This record gives sequence, C-alpha cells and structure tokens, in this order.
Amino acid sequence: MSVLALLGGTYSSDSSSSGAAAGVAVVIYLIYLALAVLAVVGLWKIFVKAGQKGWYALIPILNWYVIIKLVGREGWWLILLFIPCVNFVVLVILSIDLAKAFGKELGYGLGLAFLSFIFYPLLGFSDAQYRGPQTTPVL
Repeated sequence: MSVLALLGGTYSSDSSSSGAAAGVAVVIYLIYLALAVLAVVGLWKIFVKAGQKGWYALIPILNWYVIIKLVGREGWWLILLFIPCVNFVVLVILSIDLAKAFGKELGYGLGLAFLSFIFYPLLGFSDAQYRGPQTTPVL
C-alpha cells in the first residue's frame, strides 16, 4: 500500500504506469551502459598510450593493478582498493597520479576520479603522452 493510499488518496495500480516505469528503467540502464562502455574505451586507449595491452582495461582487478604500476605505486596498493572508505581516498590519489603521469594537473586528476566516463576518453583520445610516474611514492 502506498503512502498516498494511507493518507486517504486514491490508489491505482494500472499496468500503464508499471510499463512506463519499466521503460524509464530500461532507458536509465542503457545510458549507464553507454557511459560504462565509454569509460572502458577511454581506459583502453590510455593503456595503449602507456605501452600496456589495451584489453587489460576489460579485467576489473587487473585494470587497477596496471594503473597502480603506471603511476609508480607499489602493487600492494591494490589491497587498499578493497577496504571501505580507504578505497575512495586511494581512488582519488591514483587518479591524480595518473593525470600527472600524462602531464595533466590536479583538476584533471579529480575529473578522472569523479567523472571517469568523460575524462578517461578525453585523456585516451587526446594528444597527451605518457611521461611515466611523476610522484615520489611516500608509502
């Protein structure tokens, strides 16, 4: 029973509203899928630019391990990505380091972290060249 029915309003469960909701859900899913594909294609291009195999972008844990190595961090940083709350901070650090490895600034790194579906393809298809790790690992 809906909140509207509890408050004395009319309650209707016709199939047209269910169909409309399903249609909206499908459209949202297709948009999400398109954005995910766009991010993976951008990551593929980034890996190729950095001298790695592009298909590494398709393997979920392997792609983060490759990013960790590209930015000059130790391999054990991959474990940090499995710790809740810590993984968010590590994601931001790795994204900033990745941007620096391609000669970009802090703002670009934040874009990679928070809007990856836009910034991965921008970095992958731009003329930016991989310069190698630009940070001195602290840990």
